[in-house]
Amino acid sequence: MRYAQGGEFTIQEQERRERVRLEAAKRFERGDGNRVIAAGLRVTVQSVERWRRAWRQGGSAGLESKGPQSLPRLGERQFAHLERELEKGPLAHGWEDQRWTLTRIKTLIGRRFHVPYTVQGVWKLMRRNGCSCQQPVRRAIERDDGAIEVWKKQVWPQVKA
Repeated sequence: MRYAQGGEFTIQEQERRERVRLEAAKRFERGDGNRVIAAGLRVTVQSVERWRRAWRQGGSAGLESKGPQSLPRLGERQFAHLERELEKGPLAHGWEDQRWTLTRIKTLIGRRFHVPYTVQGVWKLMRRNGCSCQQPVRRAIERDDGAIEVWKKQVWPQVKA
């Protein structure tokens, strides 16, 4: 089985899925039916049928992961360099505020590495390397907790209705 460009799965998720396929192989050997296996492993019958075909052709080895179909566009060293650039902040790269967006990261990758990425591709790249959406650590200086409470008690009930 192959995962396209990492398949958007973490290494742990890929390993878990491989264990499920190999468990299916044991059940094939016992002679269990596709529906029974699908119900037991909590997968679709179609997946079990596909796995059974691969198992018939190559045995349990046919169900083992062969890794991603292609290498990521950015190598480990390049991604480490990208992380260092991101740590400098958006201001250092010409943006007027301190928000990293996927579009900005896409632009930075294009400028630094001359590698084309889509916004969705940047999201997958970042997620695959352990990054996630972040919220600011500190509250804005301009934040007025009193005004927020008034809004919650007086304005929100009217808007909600």
